[in-house]
Amino acid sequence: MALLPSESPGFLLWHATLRWQREITAALRPLELTHVQFVLLASTWWLNSQGERPSQVELATFAGTDVKMTSTVLRELERKDLLSRTVDRSDARAFRLRTTREGGRLASRAIAVVEDVDRRFFEALPHRDVLRLLEPLARPARAG
Repeated sequence: MALLPSESPGFLLWHATLRWQREITAALRPLELTHVQFVLLASTWWLNSQGERPSQVELATFAGTDVKMTSTVLRELERKDLLSRTVDRSDARAFRLRTTREGGRLASRAIAVVEDVDRRFFEALPHRDVLRLLEPLARPARAG
């Protein structure tokens, strides 16, 4: 016997994800960032703050985004003067990424905005319970 949609974890997760994405999109709109632009800018900023200058492939892996889409979005962030892409000295096919001063300021503001959305969205559950639920679901699937 099939589950009712209200009893299906996948169906509920789908609807929760859609609602969360709508709220993130609305919160980022005044900052003129799309959700994926935010993820890539904030990830670059965070990696830079850890002393890393990731390549586009490394950033895509870290952020869990498609490599080709990442390249397209990074070009747009570069056009907005939010990050710089410089050719890797050891591999002319690769670019190393660094947020600009403006990109760092915007990333910091956007992270605060997104964290506020997350706090409100997940407030019905204790933070540790949310992490305990989502962490295993967010792990990459094993090949094989």
